[in-house]
Amino acid sequence: MGRKWNNIKEKKASKDANTSRIYAKFGREIYVAAKSGEPDPDLNQNLKFVLERAKTYNVPKHIIDRAIEKAKGGSEENYDELRYEGFGPNGSMVIVDALTNNVNRTASEVRAAFGKNGGNMGVSGSVAYMFDATAVIGVEGKSEEEVLEILMEADVDARDILEEDEAVIVYAEPDQFHAVQEAFKGAGVDEFTVAELTMLAQNDVELPEDAQAQFEKMIDAIEDLEDVQQVYHNVDLGE
Repeated sequence: MGRKWNNIKEKKASKDANTSRIYAKFGREIYVAAKSGEPDPDLNQNLKFVLERAKTYNVPKHIIDRAIEKAKGGSEENYDELRYEGFGPNGSMVIVDALTNNVNRTASEVRAAFGKNGGNMGVSGSVAYMFDATAVIGVEGKSEEEVLEILMEADVDARDILEEDEAVIVYAEPDQFHAVQEAFKGAGVDEFTVAELTMLAQNDVELPEDAQAQFEKMIDAIEDLEDVQQVYHNVDLGE
């Protein structure tokens, strides 16, 4: 796999922190999760997951509290969860997840971000079949062997366990996300470098230098859109 998840997260956080966009995106996601069920993470698994992710990005407490209070206050603001699929330069593949209160606006903006940067939107299902939904959880201070032992003692299955930089990354089925975290917490580990539910490409591709530059420009344009929450792709950017 070799995705270098910590490096990817740090790059995105560094880029987004300059504009506070990452906080705005999390604020929206927390609000939607809190409004979709109980505004209490102990009673709402979706909210619990979003808060775990927010913690790894150091989202300020006041952002989290404000979003939950907004949901508690019965705000009438509603968002649709949308997924777009498309192609970048040299047939590269991209999945875009969005939360929007204006479907037409979001579709138009995502389509334009693709089109202006050498890509094009595809139909639903044109790309997703080449990706696997995957839970990715990273911890520091443990070896691969120690992590394997922790998971085995908790009777939790993982697809793979890899050491990446100074962290050990666990790849598991999406429905094992909370089980993996609880196994670590039971072993005294409650800080995670990565805690994501992602779409992992079955096969990464490498692009020529000029195509890669164009691809990165396209991804940046898509990620900068206000309604876009997550972007997944199959390009090896050498992170």
